[in-house]
Amino acid sequence: MRTMLNILSSSFRLTMQELMVNKLRTALSLIGISFGIFCIIGVLATVNSLERNIQDEIKGLGTNTIYIDKWDYSGGPDYPWWKFVNRPSPKYEEIAFIKQRSQLASHIAYNINNVGNAEYNNNVLQGVTYFGITEEQNAIQPVIIEYGRYISSSEFVAGSSVVIMGFANAENLFIRADLAVGKEVILNGKKAKVIGVIKKEGQNMIGWNYDQCVMIPYRFMRNIFDEKRSNGFIIAMAKEGITTVAFKDELEGVMRSIRKLSPTTEDNFSLNDVSAFSDQVSSVFVTVNIGGWAIGLLSLVVGAFGIANIMFVTVKERTAMIGLKKAIGAKRRSILMEFLLEAAIICIMGGLIGLLLVYILTIIFTNLLNFPVFISAGILTLAISICIIIGILAGIIPASIAARLDPVVAIRSK
Repeated sequence: MRTMLNILSSSFRLTMQELMVNKLRTALSLIGISFGIFCIIGVLATVNSLERNIQDEIKGLGTNTIYIDKWDYSGGPDYPWWKFVNRPSPKYEEIAFIKQRSQLASHIAYNINNVGNAEYNNNVLQGVTYFGITEEQNAIQPVIIEYGRYISSSEFVAGSSVVIMGFANAENLFIRADLAVGKEVILNGKKAKVIGVIKKEGQNMIGWNYDQCVMIPYRFMRNIFDEKRSNGFIIAMAKEGITTVAFKDELEGVMRSIRKLSPTTEDNFSLNDVSAFSDQVSSVFVTVNIGGWAIGLLSLVVGAFGIANIMFVTVKERTAMIGLKKAIGAKRRSILMEFLLEAAIICIMGGLIGLLLVYILTIIFTNLLNFPVFISAGILTLAISICIIIGILAGIIPASIAARLDPVVAIRSK
């Protein structure tokens, strides 16, 4: 153990000397390693952060949840919209039948959404997203109330003119979000009392944009918008322990029964599985990661040749010293380990520079683009491991040459 520490200390000292004496040569070699690590870790960190954020947003759509809609959410270039556009939209009355006939559902909610205005005094917000929700919505997709309270059961039943506002909308109307609670606003010509403000969530790429929305009881929503011109859908959540496949199969049978479809008639509804969205996202990011690896590995190969070149030159310059060490008893494995460690240290230094650049990238993305990017412990470990492996591979041949040198011939080369 002590011998290993001595070799490591000696290798680090000699590497620092090499950097000081041959600054340009070493710097040029470090660029390849630094750029390779920057590409790989930068892509992995950005993609993993993006995937994590999207997966978290997908989880916000509900766990083990099925969206019953006339539209299929899978999308794609060959999306047959003409097939879905004439389907009947799910109706509020259908949730009662689903509750009666489904044995696997724990919660069922109905939601209609539309876009309108929100006013307070002379301040008008346009393009506000309205969500008309039923009572079990919060059990499926819980929202965190920052100020005020959530809609009560009696207010859902009565269709009371109350509203929960998204944080951004509350700030835009009242300057400070906490000032919104208790105020009376006008929602598309209808008066409503603000009873709560949803906690700020930030930029949302998938799912519900709560910051820019207003949430009101479904029965109140019907007084503001024509339900036939609003997008309505049913959200069904399975009981704990029920698989999504089993739940989806049951819902298909229930919906076909409710709509009295014959065995030969195809479904006039879509069952959109939230977990399927998660799988699709994961498959997309696998491809993106492969692209990042391809770019980064190409740079690392170039950097590895640069490190190997440094080590060949270093062996040449230290031939006499190597001969002297071997003459006084240094073993082959000690010489081999010394040069391998030196190559690894150079690679690690290049990797640290690359990681520093990635860290700067995370700060820029997080602060300027409002997109949280992080370097996980796993990615950090991967970066160090890559540097060590590249260093060993790049230094193995020069180190082997140094270890096999004849001490007499090496000393005479001085």
